[in-house]
Amino acid sequence: MEVGLNHFLIISAILFSLGIYGIITRKNAVMVLMGIELILNSANINFVAFARYGNFGLSGQVIALFVIILAAAEAAIALAIVLNIYKTFANVNVDEIDKLKE
Repeated sequence: MEVGLNHFLIISAILFSLGIYGIITRKNAVMVLMGIELILNSANINFVAFARYGNFGLSGQVIALFVIILAAAEAAIALAIVLNIYKTFANVNVDEIDKLKE
């Protein structure tokens, strides 16, 4: 059995769905960030798969590398924000944090 474009698209759709599920259902800010990372990784799989099977050259890998760098920067900034929220409110539940200034 050969791995084709459909396999990559199915894996990507599953990761994207799990990411959306994690964002919608989780109240913990760290879990929401993990959902966002799953969505970004599903986009990376699509970029690489379409670059491989669509004969677009290396542009898909370059865009995937850019998305990985963007995700690393997003994770660093978001974790810093979550740490400050925890320091201020003593929890990271996104539903309970509704005041930006106390």
